[in-house]
Amino acid sequence: MTGYRLLKRLSVLLIAFVALFLIAWTGTSRWREHRGADAAPLRDEPVRVALITPPETPSRIDYRRLDERLRRLMEDPSMVGLAVAVVENGRIRFIKGYGTTASDSDEPVTSRTIFRWASLSKGVGADMVALLAHDGRLSLADPVGRHAPSLKLPGGNERVATVANLLSHTLGLFGHAYDGKLEDGEDPYALRAQLATLNGICAPGECHAYQNVAYDAASEIVERATGKPFAEVVAERLFRPLNMRASYGREALIAAPSWARGHAGGRNSRPIEISDAYYRVPAAGGVNGSIEDLAIWMIAQMGLAPSVLPPDVLAAVQTPRVRTPGENRRRRRFAERTHDTSYGLGWRVMDYAGHRVIGHHGGVRGYRSMLLFDPVTKTGVVALWNSAANKPEGIEYEVMDMAYGLPFRDWMRLDENGRDSRAAEAENEGGGDR
Repeated sequence: MTGYRLLKRLSVLLIAFVALFLIAWTGTSRWREHRGADAAPLRDEPVRVALITPPETPSRIDYRRLDERLRRLMEDPSMVGLAVAVVENGRIRFIKGYGTTASDSDEPVTSRTIFRWASLSKGVGADMVALLAHDGRLSLADPVGRHAPSLKLPGGNERVATVANLLSHTLGLFGHAYDGKLEDGEDPYALRAQLATLNGICAPGECHAYQNVAYDAASEIVERATGKPFAEVVAERLFRPLNMRASYGREALIAAPSWARGHAGGRNSRPIEISDAYYRVPAAGGVNGSIEDLAIWMIAQMGLAPSVLPPDVLAAVQTPRVRTPGENRRRRRFAERTHDTSYGLGWRVMDYAGHRVIGHHGGVRGYRSMLLFDPVTKTGVVALWNSAANKPEGIEYEVMDMAYGLPFRDWMRLDENGRDSRAAEAENEGGGDR
């Protein structure tokens, strides 16, 4: 009887092992079906983050229709290359590249093609500073001048404005102060000292005006708090723990095995020379990364990587700090969905048809980027493209409309004829959400 019982137990264990193997294999296969044929496998750590928590629920997003819409978008002459990923219920359900890395190349964009993130870098910088505050290295309520000596404000307001004012663009400066001089090659540290000579538009904390030169005082704060270069600290604390390949700097971009060349126009234009202007303000606009990296980054912002970004850090950066009427005007075409916007620390916070969403746009000459997600449903979309096109701005609205079960709208304007009428507006590195 003892031998029979042992054999019976071994049989039960074998059956259980086979069942678990089949469940795991089936789940992975189902996930891969939504990713697109060109998408390379994700690495171990983000797969665990993306696939295990939270459990899968039925999809509300029609990925077949999304793919068809994106293919139609790529027929527009304003487009060259595009990469899109969708996270639904905390899982990467769609990730795919379209078009080519350059107008004069047949190299396809894939899920691992590197683009410039532009101002999506601001969320990285803000998260890093907030993480140091979590560590007790500084306080977000500290005077910003205490931690960033290069920053001088009108009337000595660097002693009044806080670190949070810096990261929420509420320093009292007019928008995009000295961006033009940065693009002309001037040193950002010297430019931050010259900000004191400008006329303020409000007291610190009282109004929002978007910054790049001033905002990069965040990189100085990180370096003084840690004694290490900004890019090294971000890689050590954020990118590597999340198993991301994201990087900083022009050299890292062009050294990538597959990288998207920027275009001031569309596929009928030539690739542009890559300027280092906004690479010299890394906390404001210096990140390079693939759509795979950006999807993982969004998952972390959803709270699904608490060992890397604790809940109090996310709460600090995602809490609205100031209303942004200028962004409301910029999004007036989408006012039916996002009529009320605010800014946290490096992140925009919006009302999307009654739902609180977090996101940001970015753009430097030749590149555009976007990220938008619902922190409650753990659903969102990211996109990167290497042209001046504005039609892709509608991608996030079409995806979130499906996620919320809202009526279809042609937010990408695919039924309009002719060239993207606003594409030229994106050609200046300093304009808009840059």
